[in-house]
Amino acid sequence: MLKRLFSYFLITCLLLTGSIAGWAQELNCKVTVRHDKITGVDNKVFNDMQKAITEFMNQHKWTTDEFAATEKIDCSIFITLTGNKLNGDVDAYGATISIQATRPVFNASYTTSLINFVDKDFVFKFTQYNPMHFDDNQVSGSDALSSNLTAVLAYYSYIILALDYDSFAPEGGTQFLKRAQNVVNNAPEGKGIDGWKAMQNTRNRYWLIDQMLNTRFGDVRKFWYTMHREGLDSMSVSPVESRNRILANVKKLYNVNKENPGSIYIQFLFNAKGDEMLHLLAQAPKADRAQYVSMLTTMDVPNSAKYNALR
Repeated sequence: MLKRLFSYFLITCLLLTGSIAGWAQELNCKVTVRHDKITGVDNKVFNDMQKAITEFMNQHKWTTDEFAATEKIDCSIFITLTGNKLNGDVDAYGATISIQATRPVFNASYTTSLINFVDKDFVFKFTQYNPMHFDDNQVSGSDALSSNLTAVLAYYSYIILALDYDSFAPEGGTQFLKRAQNVVNNAPEGKGIDGWKAMQNTRNRYWLIDQMLNTRFGDVRKFWYTMHREGLDSMSVSPVESRNRILANVKKLYNVNKENPGSIYIQFLFNAKGDEMLHLLAQAPKADRAQYVSMLTTMDVPNSAKYNALR
């Protein structure tokens, strides 16, 4: 992958000069814990929770690659606590978790969204002053609710990395998708934990990673690469051609959606890319828009009125 290859070249240069200071972990993650609905708990607990999760996301080494500080992936996590004392445990919480991540667009002053997703199947235990650890070989850990916190965070960390790598090279993030799948296959069980099993929901963490790795959805990952590397990253040089490359692949995306109606993967993509697709379509000649509007309204239902307004 281009930016990773550049990193390796830079590493060599730094080694030759005797300096490799400045290498960092992969994520630059801002964490916010909202706890308005929780009463009777010292606010320091939530401050410590936010700090511990921030450190976990930013200090854990998620890959074997070396990232320069300027290459770190910007992301945000918003955890909204909806209840506590689950199963009578004062340290156990019900919550929703919102994950967002972006990557820069080549030779542009803006960033493009990689993920914008809300997961409502989130329960966990946070014990103040206990360190947070994650091991790919021991995902379930010894305490299911405590392990569910790190398992969910690890799962979305791998998804973020996969989306970033896929945007720079065709299927470049496969290794991280497989790690996310490993988290699913070995996830904690019991104590009200949901989101990891096929039978629990048709639009959960299990089905998202299953579809991302399934060859039936191969054209979705191809579209992702085309949109970023062959489309957005080329806009500064050839805007019309770059836009047309993206729009020309909408048909393939539509066919996947037609064969797999109700796919969480397609919805997941448009949660991140809906606004950009609207912008791209608005830049196309009006005479060319209708064919794309009909397909996009089928796939991106929440934005259907906005697409139709572009006819």
